[in-house]
Amino acid sequence: MVNFFSKYKFFFYITNFVLIFIYLFPGSLLGCIINHNCKVQPQLTSDYIVSSNHFYAFFILSVIGFFTYKNSKLLLVYLILLSIFLEILHSIIPNRSFEMMDLFGNLMGVVVVMILNFCFNYEKFKN
Repeated sequence: MVNFFSKYKFFFYITNFVLIFIYLFPGSLLGCIINHNCKVQPQLTSDYIVSSNHFYAFFILSVIGFFTYKNSKLLLVYLILLSIFLEILHSIIPNRSFEMMDLFGNLMGVVVVMILNFCFNYEKFKN
């Protein structure tokens, strides 16, 4: 599976484009499609300390990114800056708002994948 993503990098680019489009859409694009109400965001699971939807979105993007680019420090910087930048943009996009809980969900999605990536790579080098 790792070879599949590194061979076909456009999957990472498409996932990236879709995530950015959903984040920059004024209102909830998924709410428009699923609930027929652009003001109501569909909730996959309940939120705890961080926003679960934001965690899942950046977790999936990060997994695809790390499978595509393996051990790229530039990818890690990009994902962290993207998560911060997109959430800050919510403060100026109509029908969106900046929330710390969402920002932490974005960052936690990236950090969890980074830690898992480090653990799996550490085991490879250890043996």
